[in-house]
Amino acid sequence: MKPVPGPAAAAAAAAGAGDQTAESMVAMCLAAVRNADAAGDLNAFLSIAGDSALDAARVVDAQARRGRAGRLAGVAVAVKDNFCTIDLPTTCGSRILEGWVSPFEATVVRRLRQAGAAIIGKTNMDEFAMGSSTEYSAFGPTLNPHDPSRVPGGSSGGSAAAVAAGLVTAAIGSDTGGSVRQPAAFCGVVGVKPTWGRVSRYGLIAFASSLDQAGTFGRTVSDATLLLEVISGHDPLDATSARRDPLDLSDALDAGIDGLAVGIPREFFGEGLDPAVRAACDHAIDTMRVAGATIRDVSLPVTRYAIPAYYVIAPAEASSNLARFDGVRFGRRPPAALSHEDVPEMTRTAGFGEEVKRRIMLGTFVLSAGYQDRYYLRAQGVRRQISRDLGRVFDDGVDVLFTPTAPAPPFKLGERTADPYRMYLSDIYTITANLTGGPAVSVPIGTANGLPVGGQFMGDLWRDDLVVRAAAGLEAALAR
Repeated sequence: MKPVPGPAAAAAAAAGAGDQTAESMVAMCLAAVRNADAAGDLNAFLSIAGDSALDAARVVDAQARRGRAGRLAGVAVAVKDNFCTIDLPTTCGSRILEGWVSPFEATVVRRLRQAGAAIIGKTNMDEFAMGSSTEYSAFGPTLNPHDPSRVPGGSSGGSAAAVAAGLVTAAIGSDTGGSVRQPAAFCGVVGVKPTWGRVSRYGLIAFASSLDQAGTFGRTVSDATLLLEVISGHDPLDATSARRDPLDLSDALDAGIDGLAVGIPREFFGEGLDPAVRAACDHAIDTMRVAGATIRDVSLPVTRYAIPAYYVIAPAEASSNLARFDGVRFGRRPPAALSHEDVPEMTRTAGFGEEVKRRIMLGTFVLSAGYQDRYYLRAQGVRRQISRDLGRVFDDGVDVLFTPTAPAPPFKLGERTADPYRMYLSDIYTITANLTGGPAVSVPIGTANGLPVGGQFMGDLWRDDLVVRAAAGLEAALAR
């Protein structure tokens, strides 16, 4: 079954053909976002574009009249608030950057605008992307559109919730340990993390540089993939950007799942997996088998150490990246500071939340003299071994791996904030793809007690086409 084009492609086609103006579509979207914001339904947005989005839509309409509409003409897109924008504040969900407006724009945002997308606003997030529930935002938590008493996931919870609620057609997030895929699963939408280096990180405020990657949200695989194609490709402004052409995934969307070899890692289906999530995954596996995929049992023994390795490497990189927020280069300078030594201490004490402070302290500790070899270098060794584990499976003929995206359905607000380790376990199945750098997609596969459940496909480096093919094929098979 060929995937049905998603709302993004339909909206762009309508604007390009003049059947509906981009200005009218953007105006309706802005009204919906403002109404939701005023009602306090979700707290998905930290700032909302007004005239700038409408002005951009008018430019798109003028281009359409000349037959030059872009691929995202008139498509309403939300952007996570750690991507720099010149027309809206960039806060990273933190008081330390409250009100800060960047003098430059992220490459991802620039490419969206060039394709005709209307940036509707900046979405809520866990502070500096450190969290799994969006409860660590300095501006209050985002609520799950399916059940306001539950979290939308994180750290890109605002983007996922905005798409799930229909406030925007698609959205951008960042994924350091699952921060696109896990909220996509919790909100019942599609989330894509491409291969590390496939999308420019220029203008994405860093958390952990070797793990961070921009990702996309959509209500369908087609929508999320369309955004990914637009933002992908080499960027000379980013030294870590791969010298590869922009993605073209149209063939992958149409190929179906028939003939794919899908590996099921037994370590991802053991203790700690909610029975209802397991049942949804089993149904998805049976559906893939009926659709023609070859299902293979595989083992990834070293992935059991992914959580401890990640929570050494990521805080270590964060402690280095966040050193710039000192009240001199970045961050709000405290008026009561009496000396140069007071400025960074008072800035960080007042500006950073508890989770950010926790991770900075942990990262500084594992990099300190006498502990770097014991913790940080050993974690990097585990990371290399995990990559070798996955490489062995892919070399053995497996095309993609299928796992749960999260171990349980969305949990209740406040349920895990007092237990950081339990919160960290929310990303137990997603972290592996960040440590290896490979592509991964979360796609809705069912519900558990009325709450969304997501299934995850992981692929080998640069095989973004295979994970998209698998996700689109499963999406179509489940819809039959």
